[in-house]
Amino acid sequence: MRPKICLFGDSITEESFSNGGWGASLANHFSRTADIVVRGYSGYNTRWAVKVLDKVFPAVDEAAPVAVTVFFGANDSCLHDRYAAFQHVPLDEYKDNLRSIFTFLKKRWETTVILFITPPPIDEAGRLMHPYIENPSGLPERTNEAAGAYAKACVDVARECETPVVDMWTKMQEFSDWKNSCLSDGLHLAQGGNRIVFEEVVKKLKEVGVSLELLPVDLPLFSEINPKDPLKSFEN
Repeated sequence: MRPKICLFGDSITEESFSNGGWGASLANHFSRTADIVVRGYSGYNTRWAVKVLDKVFPAVDEAAPVAVTVFFGANDSCLHDRYAAFQHVPLDEYKDNLRSIFTFLKKRWETTVILFITPPPIDEAGRLMHPYIENPSGLPERTNEAAGAYAKACVDVARECETPVVDMWTKMQEFSDWKNSCLSDGLHLAQGGNRIVFEEVVKKLKEVGVSLELLPVDLPLFSEINPKDPLKSFEN
């Protein structure tokens, strides 16, 4: 059976198979070597994610995925006194929830690589232009400062769990025009942001042994099929 890489997260994961999305790019990159399975849930925070782990990853007798990405924090970091307060999760609880997700996945699949991804940076002006419900305060429901605190917490938990992490909050802000090139609405990813996530995920997975060079190719390559006796290639 072809191995799997599962993507677990919020809307940034749910939308990852859109045109130019990071999940679609992973599927293209790992074609013939691994199936990319998307488990993204728009609007979810880690508090809700912990509650549905058994439904998202049911206990069935199947091979462990080679890797699972855990990409939460953009909703947890909503401010507690703004219009999206119902999505807010306090920082300490966010860290506990990440630990719980990691522990659950490792108990289910001991050999699976768990790759944390931090929330991306926030363009507050962009968020004011794209409220998803009525915003009577006229203030952004997220700030880049808060997102940075949650990103740091995610990095800290990854180090504590001795598992790899992609710090998207820091990486995206290395680009001077990140607000326009990386984000579409101050939060979700534009093609530039998707490209960065894809490249960073591939790089981190390669560091821990999940790469095209090490994963077996599914069925004989066309170049390996003997044109004089094609069916012989399928005997083994």
